[in-house]
Parts: sequence; structure tokens; C-alpha cells
Amino acid sequence: MAAGRRCSPGGRQRPCCEPRAGRQRVGADAEASMAAATAAATILELDPSHERAGRVIEDIVRLEKRIFPKHESLARSFHDELKRRNSGLIYSASGDEVVGYAMYTCNTSLCATITKLAVKETCRRQGHGEALLAAAVERCRSRRFQRVSLHVDPARTAAVALYRRAGFQVDATVQDYYAPQRNAYRMYIDL
Repeated sequence: MAAGRRCSPGGRQRPCCEPRAGRQRVGADAEASMAAATAAATILELDPSHERAGRVIEDIVRLEKRIFPKHESLARSFHDELKRRNSGLIYSASGDEVVGYAMYTCNTSLCATITKLAVKETCRRQGHGEALLAAAVERCRSRRFQRVSLHVDPARTAAVALYRRAGFQVDATVQDYYAPQRNAYRMYIDL
């Protein structure tokens, strides 16, 4: 993959966004490729008053519908979630295309929760999720929270590994969190 290529505007895919069918890249070459893709993307905090905010929210709602099962999706209540005073949304954009987002809520003056973190399927494994997670944690740290928590399906092994690499630990297994017989890990990181 050529350095500097990225997800292109309008949903068209470019080589950096195509899944690597069966091919694993390792070492410095893979790290350089991920760094180039992530560097091409910009992480922004959603400003609801900005003229592009409506389009960004529409893109995120479309991603939400594609990525999460209907009963886990916030697509129908997304606008209501954003109106809450204690929530925030950051997103990763490559050109005009939203490639991922993270939503967080400030539960108490001491603890924040990451309620969503998602990356477009064709842009995964390029560092976008890691960058979004780091940015969300940093925003919580700058607001002087002492802990950040989240819930994740243990079957989503890539997500669990991402959170562990970032320093999150499993606090508990929450029975039937997503649905009957579908548990969640409650994970946290102290800041």
C-alpha cells in the first residue's frame, strides 16, 4: 500500500481501506502504513452549531446502523444522546468522509463512560480505533475525570484487545448485558 492513501470522500474505497484478504503485514512496514492512514485522518469534536454538523451526524447514524445490531444501535436516539449536557462525540474524518466515531458520557464528576466506539468496516486495522480511543480518554483526562469505563462484548476479540493495549482492565462480567445469554465485560482505566 502506498503511504498517504486514505479513505476517499463519497464512500469510494481506495486501497488503504480495502480489507487485507488473508494477507498479514507485520513489522515496520505495517506500522508505517497504519501511521500514514491515521495521519491522513483528522480527529474532531462534534460542534453541533457548525454548518457541516448535520452531514457528519447523518454519516455517523449510517455507520451506526451498519455496524451495530438494531437493539444495540443508537441510530434512532442519536440526536437525543447528543443533546445531553454530559455527553461528547468525537469523530475521525478523512477528507469529507467519516471513518469512525466515539461517544462518551460523563456519569459523575469522577467517572466517564465511553458508550460507543466504531470504525467503518473498510477502514479497520489502520489505527483509527486506537486514535479515537486515545482522543476520548485524553478528553476525559483533560476534564479531570479519574476513571473511564466502557462495556464490550467478549466475543469482539479485536475490540477487547484494543482496549487492553490502551491500558483498560476487565472489572467484571455483566450477565445478559446485551441480550439474554450475551454478556459484556465492564472495563476501566484509571487516569
